Amino acid sequence: MDSLGTSYRAVVVGASGGLGKAFFEHLRIDPNCGHVAALSRHAEPPIDITSETSVAGAAAWLRERSAEWDLILDATGVLTIAGNRPEKRLSEIDPAVMAQAFAVNAIGPALLLKHLTPLLPRRRRAIFASLSARVGSIEDNRLGGWVSYRASKAALNQILRTAALELHISHRLLVVAALQPGTVATRLSAPYRSRAPEVLTPEYAAGRLLEVLDRLEPAQSGEFFDYEGRRLPF
Repeated sequence: MDSLGTSYRAVVVGASGGLGKAFFEHLRIDPNCGHVAALSRHAEPPIDITSETSVAGAAAWLRERSAEWDLILDATGVLTIAGNRPEKRLSEIDPAVMAQAFAVNAIGPALLLKHLTPLLPRRRRAIFASLSARVGSIEDNRLGGWVSYRASKAALNQILRTAALELHISHRLLVVAALQPGTVATRLSAPYRSRAPEVLTPEYAAGRLLEVLDRLEPAQSGEFFDYEGRRLPF
């Protein structure tokens, strides 16, 4: 991450997942990265992004270790909930399952923005990025189905866009980005890979996404990009 300078400090939220682990390993061996913190349900301290108390506690833990962090990567997300796969039709909507999708895919990242962005520097380049999904694009939706997942990721995109507009006032060099990693060989995508035209390894996808982030300018904050750097429609 040359654009963040030398000795930048990074946080990966969801570092126990397939892509989260890959992000952490890329950053760990980056000679420009002074330190990378791994936050997950299985780390110390554990973080539950659906609990504001937990997110606030993680923010306090980070603040004790450094007053500022230059890169915050949110690699959290859920597709299959309690054995319930994405809906194929409207009749399959379960409000409890939908609520959980929104809790993890939209409200959780909103809480990360609320509590972690105060740790970002105001006077130098910084990045907050969150994993979204192409199926969250309203304009690109041509197949229907997957209502809860699509809607929760669309909500995430709107949250990131709104946050970018607000934070530009106080953090003029900040980039807020929604990221589309493609179909990656992780546990989340396992039941759906057979239909994908291309399946990426977590290591490859994470590396490409970090390259994309490295190239983004503050003027592009609040936009949606895939792992090849192409801007996607919201």
